[in-house]
Amino acid sequence: MVCKDENCPFHGSLKLTKRSLTGVVDSAKMRRTVNVKRELRVLLKKYERFAKRYSSIKAHNPDCIGAKEGEIVTITACRPLSKSKHFVVVSKKQDKTEEA
Repeated sequence: MVCKDENCPFHGSLKLTKRSLTGVVDSAKMRRTVNVKRELRVLLKKYERFAKRYSSIKAHNPDCIGAKEGEIVTITACRPLSKSKHFVVVSKKQDKTEEA
């Protein structure tokens, strides 16, 4: 399949910055957009333990990568593509269910 996406970092003209993050694709229902969920560990000082918190980031999903729900992906910051999209999917590593 040939990628004709203008906002593809490999086949288009989109420039990337240094900031890259890793997370799991939570939702891939939007056209060329995925919702990436990241797990954060927050220290609760009172109880001397860590708590899990989650953040979700919308990222552009180029046609050549085509990440689906449950896959572990690497996203990299870029210029704002829309009101809430400031990241693009650069690579997908593996399915989360295969990891366990």
